[in-house]
This record gives sequence, C-alpha cells and structure tokens, in this order.
Amino acid sequence: AAGPYSDVDLVRCTIDDEAAPPGGGSHLIDGRLVVVTDVTSTQVEAAFTQPEVAVETIQGLRSGRALIDRDSFFRNLQYRSNAFQWDEEMQNKANHWASRQMVGWIEEVHKGLEGLCRSDTGRLLHARFGCSWGLARVMCVQRGVLLSGDNALFEEVIANVGHDSAWAHLCRSVYGAGSKPSTLDDQVKAGLQLYSLTAAMLAGILVEKDQALIANTISLINEALSAQGD
Repeated sequence: AAGPYSDVDLVRCTIDDEAAPPGGGSHLIDGRLVVVTDVTSTQVEAAFTQPEVAVETIQGLRSGRALIDRDSFFRNLQYRSNAFQWDEEMQNKANHWASRQMVGWIEEVHKGLEGLCRSDTGRLLHARFGCSWGLARVMCVQRGVLLSGDNALFEEVIANVGHDSAWAHLCRSVYGAGSKPSTLDDQVKAGLQLYSLTAAMLAGILVEKDQALIANTISLINEALSAQGD
C-alpha cells in the first residue's frame, strides 16, 4: 500500500528503434516523487521469455493501470500476463540462470572470507550484499516467485521457502533482520552459511561445469568457519 513517502512509477512503452520521448527520469510533482521509465517492446517481451525478468515484471503487468493505451497495446499485454504460466521451459531457464548466479556470487564469498581474516569492512559489505540480495534473488528466480513489487523480495521469497526453515533463519540473519542484534561479522558468517545451504538445496539443478567451483567454495567456507569455531 502507498504511504506518504511512496513514489509514483510510470512506465512508457516505446518502439525499439525510436528515441525515447522527453520527460523520462525523476520529477517532483505536487510534492510527490514521480519516476518515468521507458521500456522498449523487446524489453517487454523479455518478461515472457526470461525468468529473471518475469519474476520482477509479470505481477506488475497484471496489476498495472493504463493512463494512455493506444491500439489497446497495454490491454493485450495485460491479457498475456494474466495468461502467463511458469512452464517447464521457463523452469529449465531458471535453473540454468540460478546455477550461473551461484558461480557469479563466489567472488563475494571470497571477499567475505578475506574480510573476516582482515577485519576489512569494505570486503565484508560486498559479501553481505552478495549473500543477502544476491542469494535471495537466486531463490526467487529458481522457484519462480512472481514478486508483487520491488520491495517484496525479502518477505515473499522467505514465505515461499518457509518462514521457519533454516534457509529463512539464515536469510534474516545475513540481512541483520533477525530477532537479536548482530555485528557485520555475524551477518557475513550467516551469509556464508546461507551460500552453502542454498547450494545444497539447488544441488539437483546445478550445471555440471558449475559444480566443481561451487563445491570448492563450500569447502573453503566450511574450513574457515570451523577454524573460527562457528
């Protein structure tokens, strides 16, 4: 629900080869922040073919309202979004995307391990981001969680996995949203454990070429946390 500090998001659909019309960006109108975003027809189509786009877009299309709808473009788009189903082809794409992302976030895991060794705040902050937002988005896409909005990732992914699950507990901890106050070190350690648990949960869908990299990363995490008594 909108509150006194909520912004207003306007999306304009444009033709691929044409320059975007003036007026894009952020504006202050009657004391309210209004953000105008232009998307091309190619970008719109990605919502129906790319799982990482679908999870962030489909629900918005379903609930959106048209201010101007030339040639019933948005009406047809909304019909497609309401009929959208997360089918086997989309799931296969999501699995591959998730596997590649798990490899992509290994660098942040290494930053976390090194940051804990050096008490390096910069590295620890990078690690916390990758092991919180990064891993939450991995689960969001792999499970096909169609988000109700850009503020919903944390709660809706946790709800999908299970509020009382070990994954949800670690996810809250790495965000610093657990029941007890925590330090940056504690949050990163939780994030490293979350990486290992996420990899275990996704073991059956990991791409073969990714498995050795991910397994090696988990070994490093286990060794480091064991050495620190965690």
